[in-house]
Amino acid sequence: MRLVILGGPGAGKGTQTELLCSYLSIPCISTGDILREAIASQTNLGRLAEPYVEKGDLVRDETMIEFIRQRLLLPDVTKGWLLDGYPRTAFQAEELDFLVDEFGQKVDWAIYLNVPDAVLMSRSLGRSRADDQPQIVQRRIDLFRDRTIPILEYYEHRQKLLTVSGNQPPDQIHQEILKKLMANG
Repeated sequence: MRLVILGGPGAGKGTQTELLCSYLSIPCISTGDILREAIASQTNLGRLAEPYVEKGDLVRDETMIEFIRQRLLLPDVTKGWLLDGYPRTAFQAEELDFLVDEFGQKVDWAIYLNVPDAVLMSRSLGRSRADDQPQIVQRRIDLFRDRTIPILEYYEHRQKLLTVSGNQPPDQIHQEILKKLMANG
C-alpha cells in the first residue's frame, strides 16, 4: 500500500505514520527526517534546503521532488510506503503521481488528519524541538492552510482522500484510519 499522510504541524502525522507503518509493515518516509539528515550531513540537496527550513518556509518543489525520487529508488519501498510531510503543494501531489507512475506504482490513499489551528499550535509548541518557535509554527500553519488545502481538493477529485478527525486520542485516530482503509479496499 502506498499512502500519503496530510495534516498541519502538530496534527499527529508522525505518530500515525509510525502506527500505520508498523501495522502495514511498510517503511515510513518522513521528509522532515530526510531534510534534517541532509542538512546535518551538508549534502548538495541539504544545502539547497537549509535556508528554507531555517525560516519555516517550504523547500522548493524541484528540490523536494528530487529528495522523494532518490528515496523511492531505494529497495525497501518496493512493496509500499507511507509519505509523511510530502506532498506539501498541489503541484507536488501531481508530480508525485507522475513519479510513481514512472515506477509503475500509484498512490492508493491520502489520509488527512483534520485538526483545529489552536490545537496545532499548542501541540507544536509542546514538542520543544529547536524549530518549534511560536512565529515559525504560526508561519507553518499559515503555509499549510494556504498551500496544502488545494492538495485535499486534488486527492478528493481523484477519490483518494480519507479524512479523519485528528483531534482525538492517537489510538482512536489509528482505528478510524484502519477502518476507512479496509472499507475502501
